[in-house]
Amino acid sequence: MLDKRLLPLLACPLCKSGLRYDREKQELICVADALAFPVRDGIPVMLEQEARHWTPPPGESPHD
Repeated sequence: MLDKRLLPLLACPLCKSGLRYDREKQELICVADALAFPVRDGIPVMLEQEARHWTPPPGESPHD
């Protein structure tokens, strides 16, 4: 699990925007680039090649 104190310090490595934490999927979401970066053993893996394409769940606005 990611230490929530880290979240304000982290930014997308591509566009430098803020990230959202999805605790259930253990991912950091960049809404601007539609990418989800994995969190493994509490460590964010902020590599573009490790990210997956992200789409908001049905009924959820990407900016919620």
